[in-house]
Amino acid sequence: MGRSQESFNKKEVRNKKEKKRKEKEKKRLERKDNPKKSGLDDMMAYVDENGNITATPPDPDAKSEIKLEDIEIGIPKLEDSEKADPIRKGIVTFFNDSKGYGFIKDSVTGESIFVHANNLLEDIREDNVVMFLRVPGPKGPTAVEVKVFRQ
Repeated sequence: MGRSQESFNKKEVRNKKEKKRKEKEKKRLERKDNPKKSGLDDMMAYVDENGNITATPPDPDAKSEIKLEDIEIGIPKLEDSEKADPIRKGIVTFFNDSKGYGFIKDSVTGESIFVHANNLLEDIREDNVVMFLRVPGPKGPTAVEVKVFRQ
C-alpha cells in the first residue's frame, strides 16, 4: 500500500496552523524582549478644562480652584416668578358653545390652554379676558375654574 495522498484542503489547513503557531511564538518573544507595559496606560483618558476627552494628562499648573458651593447637581430651583401666583390670566382665542370647548392664550407664557365647558364658573366668549387655574390634562395643560376677569 502506498502513502495516503494529501488533498489541497489538508495542506492548506496544515499551513494555516503552522503560520498561526509561528505568529504566536513571535508575539511571545516580543513580550519577553520588551519591558512589561500595562494596557492600562493605553486605556487612560483625561478630561480637559473644556470637557473634551484627551489622551494627554492635564497640566497641574493650570488647575483652578472650584468652590463646592458653586457646583450644582440636579435640576435648578424654580424662580420666584414661576411659583408666585397659581391663578393666571389669559384671553379666550376660541370657544364653541355647541361643542363645549375652547382655548385660552396664557398672558404670561403665551401658550394655548384647553378649556372645557365643565370647568367654567361663568359663561365666556371669544376675546374675553379670563382668570383660571392651569392643571395638567391628558393631552396637555387644561384650564379649570375659569371666570371672566373684571377690573
